[in-house]
Amino acid sequence: MAISLYDDGSHRCLMFADLVDDDDDHAVQANQFLLVSGREGALIDPAGNMTYNALIMAMASYFPARELKYILASHADPDIVASLNKWLISTQCTLVVSKLWSRFVPHFCTAGNAAGRILGVPDEGGWFKLGEERVAAVPAHFLHAEGNFHFYDPRSRILFSGDMGASMVAHELVAEPVSTVAEFTRLIPSMEGFHRRYMVANKVCRLWADMVRPMVERGEILMMVPQHGRYMVGKSVLLAFLDWISALSCGIDRFDSGHYRMPAELA
Repeated sequence: MAISLYDDGSHRCLMFADLVDDDDDHAVQANQFLLVSGREGALIDPAGNMTYNALIMAMASYFPARELKYILASHADPDIVASLNKWLISTQCTLVVSKLWSRFVPHFCTAGNAAGRILGVPDEGGWFKLGEERVAAVPAHFLHAEGNFHFYDPRSRILFSGDMGASMVAHELVAEPVSTVAEFTRLIPSMEGFHRRYMVANKVCRLWADMVRPMVERGEILMMVPQHGRYMVGKSVLLAFLDWISALSCGIDRFDSGHYRMPAELA
């Protein structure tokens, strides 16, 4: 089932949250996103092979997959873009991904399939056209990947935030937006472990939050939608998240010599 995040008749943002098999205990829940502006469409973080067929079917009612202009990949993890080869075969789309990953993602593909079809984004990010609108690849490096981008759609005022803001919640809760500070506070236990391990350091969390905060305060970002778990709506909730992540000790901040020693037997 598609969740409509924004629809003004000519510009739509849809979220697919239930395409990972609930019975697969080893697969993390993942959200996929479809942006449609006029006659052009883009998929954000379409995930791996286990979601490909279901995503093709789910998006068919909203946009013909064969006409996709872009696949936007926040980074190059398998749950982001391992299905790349299938998309390149079935469509004429271009992959937009960090320049750091542009020579690695072809390893997901049959030899030659990715040739001339990858737009490598420099570290500073950039804007590109989708229909009559523009979408931004916004720097989010080391959150958690070395080359990492979030995608900002100014028409809908949505920031698609990749792993930033992810929560590990039951599948049936993902469709429910977090719209009050009290709800956000209750969500923190399902976010904390993930962010402490997957975000590289508090320094980059603060740098990212300092970039995003003025946009939230000016009303340029009304919604933050991560790749895992529930999405956040409204200025008060987004500012509460930015305050929380800015203060979080994470990644290498929490490591010491005890984490680097020869291991015991696994089995």
